[in-house]
Amino acid sequence: MTEQNKTRRQKPNDAFSRYGVALECLREGDIPGAETHFKTLLEANPDYVPGYQMYAQTLAQHNRAEEAKVLLSRGIAAANRQGNQHARSEMEGLLTQLE
Repeated sequence: MTEQNKTRRQKPNDAFSRYGVALECLREGDIPGAETHFKTLLEANPDYVPGYQMYAQTLAQHNRAEEAKVLLSRGIAAANRQGNQHARSEMEGLLTQLE
């Protein structure tokens, strides 16, 4: 099977695929599974901005504001490195709500 034909679950080390698996876990209500995938994603891809944003939102929704704030700070720094002003602005907005 070529790399292009593999499913997300067959190539979980690809950043986009790992992010997709984390989102699938969220849709299924598997918060611990999603958290595992988000952590792995961000360890391997520290500039993958959507990972910070969605992981922080998930933590905030589950009353884990302090952890979400740490992730948002890291995500804002990554967004700055990537020149992603839209994501930076959204994360700054969520960070303000949590403070």
